[in-house]
Amino acid sequence: MSESVPARRAVGRLVVLGDSTSVGLGDPLPGGGWRGFGPLLADALGGCDLTNLSRTGARIGTVRHEQLPMAAKLRPDAAVIVAGMNDTMRSDFDPRQLRADLDHVVARLLDAGAVVVLASYHDHARVFRLPKVLRRALRRRVDELNAVIRSVVVERGVGCVDLDTLPGAYDLAAWSIDRLHPSELGHRMLAQGFAEQLTRAGCAVESPVSLVCAGGRVVAPWQHVAWLVLKGIPWVWRRGYDFAPYAFSVLFRTAAGDSRQSSWATWSNYSQENSVNS
Repeated sequence: MSESVPARRAVGRLVVLGDSTSVGLGDPLPGGGWRGFGPLLADALGGCDLTNLSRTGARIGTVRHEQLPMAAKLRPDAAVIVAGMNDTMRSDFDPRQLRADLDHVVARLLDAGAVVVLASYHDHARVFRLPKVLRRALRRRVDELNAVIRSVVVERGVGCVDLDTLPGAYDLAAWSIDRLHPSELGHRMLAQGFAEQLTRAGCAVESPVSLVCAGGRVVAPWQHVAWLVLKGIPWVWRRGYDFAPYAFSVLFRTAAGDSRQSSWATWSNYSQENSVNS
């Protein structure tokens, strides 16, 4: 007799947590508002109930203190988290605190019975032009953030979509005009990546996520310009003002011949030797 194949876990409720990417920025709807990867993923899971608790500007601490309590009460079958980039642009960036917060979020969701999937980040300088000093500084921060995320992924045994290796992630068509948020295509790619991770975790994915764009709103060139003037440039100015002191410290250490370990190696050694649980 042939062995029976274990039944896959149906996902009746999906919760999305995180920042503006999780909100769906970059994938506008014809009637206003944003779609993003959440509804696309929910459709692939068979039209499950979707609760999106994310908000623009959210940081990992925001996910822990504001979004997690609501998510845990819902006892979701699956939870997807995209957060951390807003932390990299702040002067109070603290990898140890980020790890404690993220680990707490993941552990609580697992305790609530959810299959959890995270996302780690790509090299933003490959899609978003930055001065060399800012590019180097942001790369260090993103490396530290990714080390935090991967440490939690390994320790908790959860899934992760790696944007650095996601096929097509560096194609400009995958990014909106701001080059910071995915376009409709980019959100579809994210939804596809999350669906693959949920499949590996034993969840039932009823239908594949299509990469053919449909249902979104076409953004006219003048709207791109208006966004850059009214939203994009002011955002870069606000974040740059907070991020600049760190960027110039990187420039100074580099010019002075700083031979200390890279931030990635330093954090990797720390995470291996001093596992933080909260």
